[in-house]
Amino acid sequence: MIEERGRVVALESGAVWVETLRKSTCSSCSANAGCGQGLMDKLGVGRSRGLVRALCDLQVQVGDAVVIGVREDLLVRGALLVYLLPLVCLFAAALLAQALGLAEPLVILLGLAGLFAGWLVVRWRSRQTAADPALQPVVLRAMLVSAC
Repeated sequence: MIEERGRVVALESGAVWVETLRKSTCSSCSANAGCGQGLMDKLGVGRSRGLVRALCDLQVQVGDAVVIGVREDLLVRGALLVYLLPLVCLFAAALLAQALGLAEPLVILLGLAGLFAGWLVVRWRSRQTAADPALQPVVLRAMLVSAC
């Protein structure tokens, strides 16, 4: 399970909206000292807050710190769908156009059409599975915050 800490900002029936801080992995990179991206990360440039809707069966309130999680296999399958499928469609359409002996501008155009078709399939699939509870992030636990 891939976990991320966040803060509850809104409540829904059976779900919560969690604000997370997006951060890069530069702190764990071996080239951090000589990298411009690492310097930008240390300065806080590029950090932004993201809102995530997560299913929740715990009793939490707005402002509570929580840990949300997503299964690793869902993340890998989602990444393959979003990144790989449009590229496969682009190459397949371009190779088909080239095999048919079409001129280069048409090969490029059909390749772009394949990329667009792959994007449409990704969009259709994401809309079909958007309401599936098995594919959504969940609140794993509430974090105890000590008051000083």
